Amino acid sequence: MVYLVLQCKYTGCSKLLQSKKVTTMSNKIAVITGGNRGLGKNTVLSLARKNIDCVFTYRSHKDEAQQVVEEVAALGAKAVAMQLDVSDILGFAEFKQSLESILKTQWQTSRFDYLINNAGHGSDSTFADTSEAIFDNLMNVHVKGVFFLTQTLHEMISGGGRIINLSSGLTRFALQGKAAYATMKGAVEVMTKYMAKELAGRNIAVNVVAPGAIATDFGGGVVRDNEDVAQLVSSFTAMGRVGQADDIGPMIAQLLGDENRWVTGQRIEASGGMFL
Repeated sequence: MVYLVLQCKYTGCSKLLQSKKVTTMSNKIAVITGGNRGLGKNTVLSLARKNIDCVFTYRSHKDEAQQVVEEVAALGAKAVAMQLDVSDILGFAEFKQSLESILKTQWQTSRFDYLINNAGHGSDSTFADTSEAIFDNLMNVHVKGVFFLTQTLHEMISGGGRIINLSSGLTRFALQGKAAYATMKGAVEVMTKYMAKELAGRNIAVNVVAPGAIATDFGGGVVRDNEDVAQLVSSFTAMGRVGQADDIGPMIAQLLGDENRWVTGQRIEASGGMFL
């Protein structure tokens, strides 16, 4: 089975690792940002278990990306990892060209089926203490990055395809220190409705998934590694525990299925019932 890791630069795309064999396209193909760890990695692996191949991006940690493509290959699917900073809007045109080349050489196609805008980071700054630099960085990744990467790639998505954006439970409830981050995710939810409206002519369904507190390395791994935080989250979650990556990745993979083709423009929260 084919797997490789590529590193894309704005002057071209340099190959780092490549398998010896290239196969023709048979499986559906997903493009996922931030697929080297956390929810993104779990989603890549969940899709592989459904025989869906992936092109996923990573900003840094090339070693993690290589580990993911090897795990995908072990599941019998194909994965390609590409370096991308989703906050660097000017690099999207070059990324598109590299993606087109990869799709042609590795799958003998010019299109893919699913786009999952997962990449992102958090912030713990209070409303009063949020600087313009912090705000702009969040905006570039979560709002401008999602908007303009999707704009750049949408014509490559096959008719009847899917787009899934990632939001947060923090758009429904408020917690101290999450004002700027939640503001960005609120924008993503509105953006999702407009994407669903304007891409419906090609039967592309667009939805937004809003996880709650998940035990990954997000936010420095505080939910995963701090027992006091985990117990506090569990106390106001209906299911009585913190979320795990395995609670989200398979759900996203399921949402991409043909049986959900009539679901579009929707916010789907997966928080285990936080603050009900």
